Amino acid sequence: MQNPLQQENRELRQQLGLLLEQARANQEIMQRYQQFDLQFIGADGFRDLIERIFDTLSASSDLDVVTLTLFDADHDIRRILAELQVDLSLFPNLAFLEHSRQLGWLHGRLQAPLLGRYHAGEYDACFFSPDMTPASIAIVPLRRNHRLIGVLCLGSRDVSRFAADMATDFIEHMASIVAVCLENVINTERLKHIGLIDPLTGVNNRRYVEQRLLEEVGRTRRQAYSLTCLYIDIDHFKKINDSAGHHGGDLVLREVASRIKAELRLSDALGRFGGEEFVALLIDAPLGDALVVAERIRAGVANQPFLLADRNQIQVTVSIGAATLIAPPRTDSLETIAEELLGRADRALYQAKESGRNRVIGAQ
Repeated sequence: MQNPLQQENRELRQQLGLLLEQARANQEIMQRYQQFDLQFIGADGFRDLIERIFDTLSASSDLDVVTLTLFDADHDIRRILAELQVDLSLFPNLAFLEHSRQLGWLHGRLQAPLLGRYHAGEYDACFFSPDMTPASIAIVPLRRNHRLIGVLCLGSRDVSRFAADMATDFIEHMASIVAVCLENVINTERLKHIGLIDPLTGVNNRRYVEQRLLEEVGRTRRQAYSLTCLYIDIDHFKKINDSAGHHGGDLVLREVASRIKAELRLSDALGRFGGEEFVALLIDAPLGDALVVAERIRAGVANQPFLLADRNQIQVTVSIGAATLIAPPRTDSLETIAEELLGRADRALYQAKESGRNRVIGAQ
């Protein structure tokens, strides 16, 4: 029979064992937190973060489906990502909505994570593909500064994986990290976008066009498609400034940029190259097709007078030079090829001006 001291020692050892076991469990939880945090915090840009969210969560948490819905009321995020050539079609599990109300009844249930069994018809707004049929789900709101920025949806074919009475500490921690990282990368992409945009016209600037041209020359060399450069110049712009004033000149620049952009595809690129000059890059466009686009641009500017702020109208025309690149030699540098293409388009523009302006000339 144990004496009281032995009994007390045994109880202390049991308590110590329980404390050590809890400490080990807490250490494992902390390590999991740190691993998740480092995975997301280390993302380099929007595309990289989205890949990490889907890949890391699916692999480390043994999930069968992960979707992410972001709220983008003014299409601001999507517009910036399109300008930066982020191909959203690569992420079928990423969706954008204008408002959380589009989630239906879930709109009023996004104050905290919602866990439980999956019911067809109730969660279609989160699991929006026919092959997404989990047995249990976690709907996790993403918030920044008391603002709902999105919803992360986790699904498992194991019916017991997510239960309504399950603790949500780890899920909420993960959601807070994901929300912070999403906000950071979106703001970073905005800064990139601002640095590559001409503030007057709202189209890309020269720096963007030069960067994009090098990228497209490289793709043209690898994939052997046609790349056409349009060099566009507003005719007699000094006279426009003299007659309409600088405010009128700015209006003309903005409207010309808008009319050019209206004739281009999303895959094409347009930038103000300086003063009254614009450069458009037409991707996978042979010279004949590009000349048709250039003629539409010329006519779109010339055929509709520009309305100034004082309600007076002014007639504006542009001259356009076009040059096409097909399968450039691998012996030359990308910079050399890009400069040569721009030079050919510039010389074709000079010919258009020498020939009377308000016309399109293609370099042969």
